[in-house]
Amino acid sequence: MGSDLHAPLGQDRQAGRRHNTWLSASLVFGCMAVGAVLVLSLYAMRGDDKLKQVAAVAKTEQAPATASDNRPTSSHNDPSGMPRSNPNSGANIERTLTNDGSVVTKYTPRQRDGKGPILIDAQRIGQDPRVAAQPNEALLEDSPDGRLPIIGPDGTRPMDQYARPWSGARGTRIAIVVGGLGLSQTGTQRAIQQLPPSVTFGMAASGNSLQRWMQEARRTGHELLIQVPLEPFDYPANDPGPGTLLIKSSVKDNLSRLHLAMGEITNYTGIMNYLGGRYLSDAGALEPMLKDLSKRGLLFLDDGTSAQSKTAVVAKALQLPHAFGDLTLDDQLQKDAILKKLDELERIAQRRGQAIGVASAFDESIDAIREWSEEATQRGIEIVGISALARDSVDP
Repeated sequence: MGSDLHAPLGQDRQAGRRHNTWLSASLVFGCMAVGAVLVLSLYAMRGDDKLKQVAAVAKTEQAPATASDNRPTSSHNDPSGMPRSNPNSGANIERTLTNDGSVVTKYTPRQRDGKGPILIDAQRIGQDPRVAAQPNEALLEDSPDGRLPIIGPDGTRPMDQYARPWSGARGTRIAIVVGGLGLSQTGTQRAIQQLPPSVTFGMAASGNSLQRWMQEARRTGHELLIQVPLEPFDYPANDPGPGTLLIKSSVKDNLSRLHLAMGEITNYTGIMNYLGGRYLSDAGALEPMLKDLSKRGLLFLDDGTSAQSKTAVVAKALQLPHAFGDLTLDDQLQKDAILKKLDELERIAQRRGQAIGVASAFDESIDAIREWSEEATQRGIEIVGISALARDSVDP
């Protein structure tokens, strides 16, 4: 009977020893874990070049996103009165460069001010039709020459924001640019009312009521360019008008004239020359202008009338989206002749995949383009905004 009493006591002692052993092991492993954390902390604090690089990238990438994501003021309002914002307005954005060179983007919620709903404009290519006549305030800067386009804090370019969206299909694509809008009230109104929305409009910088025409054209879905007068070979016998950029003028004066033209309206994707054979053939004069357009996120359309143009060489060096007109459609101002030119433009597009035609807002041109466009879409031709073809020109 005594042995029966001692047995449980022995088992308890053994269990106690096992428990003490387990506690000792736990303490050992715990100490090892604490040591590992300390080692990693010391590693993270050391002057490792990779860690410094990651920290620098995260800092530089995060700052502009935070700056662009503040809640918009009343100047960002939709015509309905609802404030507008960009897709990242409710998030803090942090980008980190990893050791393998990839970038990890981290989004975390940020508290809004609680003043009610806002309209998020999530499109980076093109605008919501409800706000197409209103500029994106984040893509404008005030200057002595007016409000000028700039690349937004989040990297959005005006040529993307105000572009006319297209299907993305790699079929036969044609861009038609009708210039001279603003010079004639009846011609401008007729072009806006009768030409399909897929036609790009060139607004003459010296035109009248440009803000009104810009808003009407944007509401009906048109992509816009600003036509800037440049010096032709026979200047001053052939004078493009006030504000012409001249070879003999200083860079400062020419950029001021460029900015005055650009400040006439907003919501355009780029610049188009008006005349300018001599100016386009001078790389020294052309480079400052195209460099300014590049840093502002715009495109440049060369109408293709100057065989000596240096646009391609300079624009490629600056990585500026650019394009060239393949045909002037209305050098003969007769509807039948313009229709024949449009057929020729279509043949060029079928051979190369794309083509660009340039015309002016004459009655004959408007009638011919409207008639041809209706038939061309039935033949599988996609008429696109000029930005769709200029964007391709800088793709690898």
